[in-house]
Amino acid sequence: QVQLVESGGGLVQPGGSLRLSCAASGTIRSINTMGWYRQAPGKQRELVASITSDGSTKYSDSVKGRFAISRDNAKNTVYLQMNSLKPEDTAVYYCNLYFPWVGYEYWGQGTQVTVSS
Repeated sequence: QVQLVESGGGLVQPGGSLRLSCAASGTIRSINTMGWYRQAPGKQRELVASITSDGSTKYSDSVKGRFAISRDNAKNTVYLQMNSLKPEDTAVYYCNLYFPWVGYEYWGQGTQVTVSS
């Protein structure tokens, strides 16, 4: 079994920064993709950023240049550094771990990010 535990959400003013962390535990296959998704009220869940086990990254257009995803493979942890936050970044952020060779994926419980003055 795999567990994902997120931390780092909260309330921040526009223009501020937050750093999300997600630690995976359990049986972690070495080839995987870790990512962050978000879901705002009334909207579908969307990909924010992802990073493969060999370091390839992908970002949604809405966060390019403001967010940075990174990972520590030794700790099975993925990070999302969020800068220049905007009110439209307000959402529940979910960590995702995907094993491409077997098609399994796991989700964290979600952490709330609120950008408001």
